[in-house]
Amino acid sequence: MADPDLDLRSLRQEYAAAGLDETDLEPDPVTMFRRWFAEVEGVVHEPNAMVVATVSAEGQPSSRMVLLKGVSEAGFVFFTNTASRKGRDLAANPRCALLFPWHPLERQVRVDGVASALPPAAVADYFAVRPRGSQLGAWASHQSRPVADRAELAAAYQEVEARFADVPDGEVPVPEEWGGYVVLPSAVEFWQGRPGRMHDRLLYTRSGDGWTTQRLAP
Repeated sequence: MADPDLDLRSLRQEYAAAGLDETDLEPDPVTMFRRWFAEVEGVVHEPNAMVVATVSAEGQPSSRMVLLKGVSEAGFVFFTNTASRKGRDLAANPRCALLFPWHPLERQVRVDGVASALPPAAVADYFAVRPRGSQLGAWASHQSRPVADRAELAAAYQEVEARFADVPDGEVPVPEEWGGYVVLPSAVEFWQGRPGRMHDRLLYTRSGDGWTTQRLAP
């Protein structure tokens, strides 16, 4: 039987892998993000996994893991069922936050921004290169909605599989409620763990057509 009084007070790891100075920063956060991303590839399991935090029309926050599928000066891109909880949240309040938890390198990147829907052509281009199983799953699952049991999901998938049996790979159409978002960042923080919890926190904040940077206390 599990201990009901689990004591986590002494569960701690000292961070000492690296540091982050102002002179280490790139001119803009997207270039800096790409540099750090290249350093975590091959080290972190699914380095493009990020926490997406949204807020509902009623003010209820929620978060979940989503895979980043692109990054440029336009922002951070991900795809999902637009009728899901996160999709409904973003329709009511497009402000959101992203978090990349790169624990093995004692790093994290935080993004504050505003999400906007990607155009249908961009959604279709990405959907066409998804694995066929993921395409069929997007049709079979109405994300975030209640289902009776696992058997109901399996039956829905089998129905979709039969429906598109004669459709070649890459030609499965995009479900009506499936789409993508690009998050235009207003602030991006790069966090590097340091000993004694004196962590390095360097923040880019959008200023006109450029960016300003500042150090935050840990």
